[in-house]
Amino acid sequence: MAANNSRNTWRVIDIVTAAVLGVACGLIFWVWNSVGYAGFSALDALTPGLGGLFSGVWFLGGVLGGLVIRKPGAALFVEVLAASISAVLGSQWGMPTIYSGLAQGLGAEVVFAAFAYRRFSADVAVIAGMGAGIGAFILELFTYGNLAKSFAFNAIYLTCTVFSGAVLAGLLGFWLVRALARTGALDRFGPGRERFSAPTE
Repeated sequence: MAANNSRNTWRVIDIVTAAVLGVACGLIFWVWNSVGYAGFSALDALTPGLGGLFSGVWFLGGVLGGLVIRKPGAALFVEVLAASISAVLGSQWGMPTIYSGLAQGLGAEVVFAAFAYRRFSADVAVIAGMGAGIGAFILELFTYGNLAKSFAFNAIYLTCTVFSGAVLAGLLGFWLVRALARTGALDRFGPGRERFSAPTE
């Protein structure tokens, strides 16, 4: 029990690294607010709901936080901080962006919790990205008026948002963590230690 509590206790370096990840993701979100929303609007004009394919980048913070820090609350912390940075820098959605970060972070956090914060493979990263997408969908369903839209719209939007979360947050997030680990930047975290324990060719 003591070992488990120690493993789940946040160190100072965990807090600092999570904050750095949150700020970095917030800057990514801020850029994606224009680029991604343009693509979102274009696809949505083509087929309502299809714009969800561009949503995944906004879920990246939760996946990165969970994969790197590997402790309870990390996915939620990084995603909410990233959303807050995006809002402060001038998100077109204003401060409600933070609510989106909360829903998306919770979606990813639930997945890491379901695996007891012990599995951080590519498939778990993908499921966490999907979880963030489901969190976003539920929030928008009841907060942004999507419940009043057609079943077809919501079915397409949910499918596209979850798929985008799997690819643009899950797979991309996993690849980014692996790339960072190879540089030595994560040597004091799980991904860095795995770099040394992985079998060589």
